[in-house]
Amino acid sequence: MIQLNVECPHCKHSLLDEKHIIDGHPSACLLFECEGKKGELYLSSLYGSHTSKIPSSVSEEDVLTLFCPWCNASLMSNRMCNKCNAQMVLMNLAEGGKIQICSRKGCKKHLLEFEDLETELKAFYNVYSTFFKG
Repeated sequence: MIQLNVECPHCKHSLLDEKHIIDGHPSACLLFECEGKKGELYLSSLYGSHTSKIPSSVSEEDVLTLFCPWCNASLMSNRMCNKCNAQMVLMNLAEGGKIQICSRKGCKKHLLEFEDLETELKAFYNVYSTFFKG
């Protein structure tokens, strides 16, 4: 699996938290709100992993509103999940590109996007080339 270096699309600060390890790597720390509940949650930074640390007060199927822990800006995207119709959450990749994940707890829908495919894919490959060698 590949660790993604996610950052806030607004303040560009890294969302990785070295103090909260998931799957042997720093997790992505986000703030959440859901039906009057607020707090922090941690997501695995490994692409394809759905491991997370979300407070037990958040139920399966709850839809969360997520924010940057640094600038408090909303990370909610205009895109809706084509699997469950919840709003998607947008984060930038430090190497270029974006990742979007579903805001519904339990939904595993996610998207990896590159705006300038050639440039960003080269940068992505240069960072993660050891994962692509046989």
